[in-house]
Amino acid sequence: MADEVLKQIDEQVKKNKVMLYMKGNPNAPQCGFSAHTVEILQTYGYPFETADVLANPAIRDGIKRYSNWPTIPQIYINGKFVGGCDILHELHERGELAPMLKSAFEK
Repeated sequence: MADEVLKQIDEQVKKNKVMLYMKGNPNAPQCGFSAHTVEILQTYGYPFETADVLANPAIRDGIKRYSNWPTIPQIYINGKFVGGCDILHELHERGELAPMLKSAFEK
């Protein structure tokens, strides 16, 4: 079971240019950190996929093992783990997130 979940996560991360594992969904985030992460991503206008970890406990546990990162939300851009809400916020504030997103969609 655990290997199947990690395989599913790996496929989601690699298939989507921007993948966000969050609590809730973009229309109804279930925590402030997830809400803030969605707000940041939406300012750029690029599409992104989400997975609601509250709806799937196996994904909730698996994503922490996949990234070796203990908290949610988790953001992946172009198949690479970027970090959580705080890191995304810092990248956004420093102007470093825009080029990351742009490069993901130029390929």
